[in-house]
Amino acid sequence: MKISAVILAAGYGTRMKSDLPKVMHPLLGRPLVDWALRAVEPLAATPPVVVVGYGQEMVRAYLGDRADFAEQQELLGTGHAVLQALPQIDSTVDTVLVTYADMPLLTGATLDKLVDLYHAQQADPGLAIAMLTITRDNPQGFGRIARGADGNVAAIVEESDCTPEQLLIRELNPGIYCFNAAWLRQHLPAVPKSAKGEYYLTDLVAMAVAQGRRVVTASAPIDDVYGINNRVHLAEAETILRRRVAERHMVAGVTIVDPQTSYIEDTVEIDADTTIWPGCVLRGATVIGKHCTIGPYSQLIDAVLADRCRAVYAVLEQARMDAGAEIGPFGHLRKGAHLGEGVHMGNFGEVKDSYLGPGAKMGHFSYIGNAQVGANVNIGAGAITCNYDGVHKSETVIGNNAFIGSDTMLVAPVAIGEGAHTGAGSVVTHDVPDNATAYGVPARIRSGSAGDPASVGEIRGI
Repeated sequence: MKISAVILAAGYGTRMKSDLPKVMHPLLGRPLVDWALRAVEPLAATPPVVVVGYGQEMVRAYLGDRADFAEQQELLGTGHAVLQALPQIDSTVDTVLVTYADMPLLTGATLDKLVDLYHAQQADPGLAIAMLTITRDNPQGFGRIARGADGNVAAIVEESDCTPEQLLIRELNPGIYCFNAAWLRQHLPAVPKSAKGEYYLTDLVAMAVAQGRRVVTASAPIDDVYGINNRVHLAEAETILRRRVAERHMVAGVTIVDPQTSYIEDTVEIDADTTIWPGCVLRGATVIGKHCTIGPYSQLIDAVLADRCRAVYAVLEQARMDAGAEIGPFGHLRKGAHLGEGVHMGNFGEVKDSYLGPGAKMGHFSYIGNAQVGANVNIGAGAITCNYDGVHKSETVIGNNAFIGSDTMLVAPVAIGEGAHTGAGSVVTHDVPDNATAYGVPARIRSGSAGDPASVGEIRGI
């Protein structure tokens, strides 16, 4: 059986009240259309055909070569949308799977069930359609499944066309189908126009039944076919996805102390024996190693943490921590920050576009920006690099084993030599030689210390 998938993604999504196309609204790190594509990709023999309309430039740019595209210039219903996709479907395909870009909860397992049902009965020449159904009290606007006395599907009745008796039916049509491809190509162009001037895929069911063809059904979990029409639905779907993502990590050996208060996007990777405390937000391409402790109340965005790291009440953005590094409480690693192995960063510290070498310690209330800090450096509380002069950002270099006293200001560009010291409250405007001690405002070399220049003792460039 060779399957091609069609994903309908052309609608305006007017109830989202947004300039952003509905199918591009983010949900746990991925837009809606990405969730739909990921569900069908393992089943399809060829790239899925995504039917686009409003905002198609954004959809095409995001999906790239993961999909083929068909344009629905006029939004004339689901039947019309699939008709636009048919020319993109290879002639050797014998099964067409149709799904929707606004059903992000639909899983590959549920689609496997539908495809397996179709495949098991494919030898029957009378088989035309296999479809999913759900049974629930809240119809959410779905059509009703009308069955005949023999229990077989007789028709799908849209909610607006239901009689009072049909409105009581609780078996619903979420609109997910497997079609016999040859039958679909032959009969889809013959679907009649509705009273609203649109063409509906649901009419193919009645057409098949009238021809004596078989329509078979598989039940789906209620959560899987939850459609997104507005931002309330988006939030409800996110709650379900958050639970699924958290369960996946926990089954893999991650401790999530309170899954309900932890926000973990689907794109995040977490290794075993790491603990996520309540209130954490983990986003983007974040990767966390083994035996780490994250939180409580930390936010990591596109951050990479090696094994045994610790981040408490911290914010990390496009930053990196090597094995055994720790930060916080209330530390901030901005873009380009890199803490080497075993680095300790204290309360309310901030690092931006800088590297702190192995074993370095950075005291609380310190700021390091545009700097290269060597191994085993001690940076006292309140020390800062003055890296921006209002026009340019300049670099600070601190050698191995240096000691930067509390409240030191390092006015870049400046280099502090290996083993050098600065006194508390110093304002360092020139390079400090190896093993020298500088202190004062402006800082001067202590007379008699290693690296002492001429008798005046003022710091000169080295």
